[in-house]
Amino acid sequence: MQERTFPRLERTVGVIGLGAWQLGADWGTVTEDDAMGVLAAAVDAGVSFLDTADVYGDGRSEALIGRFLRSRPGAGLTVATKMGRRVEQRPEAYNLANFRAWTDRSRQNLGVDVLDLVQLHCPPTPVFADDAVFDALDTLVAEERIAGYGVSVETCDEALTAIARPGVASVQIILNALRHKPLERVLPTAAATGVGIIARVPLASGLLSGRYDEHTTFAPDDHRTFNRHGEAFDVGETFAGVDFALGLAAVRRLVPLVGPDRTMAQFALRWIVDQPGVTVVIPGARDAVQARANAAVAGQPAVSDRERAVVDEVYDELIRPQVHDRW
Repeated sequence: MQERTFPRLERTVGVIGLGAWQLGADWGTVTEDDAMGVLAAAVDAGVSFLDTADVYGDGRSEALIGRFLRSRPGAGLTVATKMGRRVEQRPEAYNLANFRAWTDRSRQNLGVDVLDLVQLHCPPTPVFADDAVFDALDTLVAEERIAGYGVSVETCDEALTAIARPGVASVQIILNALRHKPLERVLPTAAATGVGIIARVPLASGLLSGRYDEHTTFAPDDHRTFNRHGEAFDVGETFAGVDFALGLAAVRRLVPLVGPDRTMAQFALRWIVDQPGVTVVIPGARDAVQARANAAVAGQPAVSDRERAVVDEVYDELIRPQVHDRW
């Protein structure tokens, strides 16, 4: 698999990673056996970066990854987790005492002494401007609880504020063919300062798989049912904030670009891989077949100039008016 580096973390990872939200909760039921199958298929296909969070299934996702790590000692994997969303979202909750408690829990779940990468999990916006928060994160590094830290953000402004912090190793941000704004300033600034970019929600919650239509329904415990209007968390995390019907119309215009040698999902992932400044893309997978198909994108041809132009055209005509200025 093609590899890229987090300069400030001094780690190299495969450009296609695995997002593990679905192994914990909010995407319908995934059994433990299925979760182990997804992890094995992804790693066997060359994936070396796993992204999870302490809130995914209240630790279930971390615990499943920890079980997998014990079965694959010496596999050379980088596991990124996140912290902060298990408590009421108040800026004062982001303090050293809580950070120590939260990382201790994640270390126990994952079965490791030192966490590879810990990300603040889309905290309240004032947190990004608080020097004490980043001093506390530096303390965790000094105490060897974590090897490095980053942030997961909702907006480009939050990303740019975080990138200016000298200790921030990574920014995780929504980037896909229906969410282009990070291309303008976030990715170039991150590349210039040595901050890694983790592209999340790469398939817009499955919209960019091309498998959905107006009749598609999701399980009651799937966030694509219960968070369509931001009832549980930021609506940008569900279908990248795009109205479902509008998203379907956009994807239908992209489908003719795909060709016989890759799926719509693979085309959408490759579009992200080809963006300068992206370190790793973290699609989820609910089964081994999906995990292997995602990993295969690393070896596929780049998106052509003509194809990129069509993606831009569809975004500008349909999607930009709805989402571009919001995040």
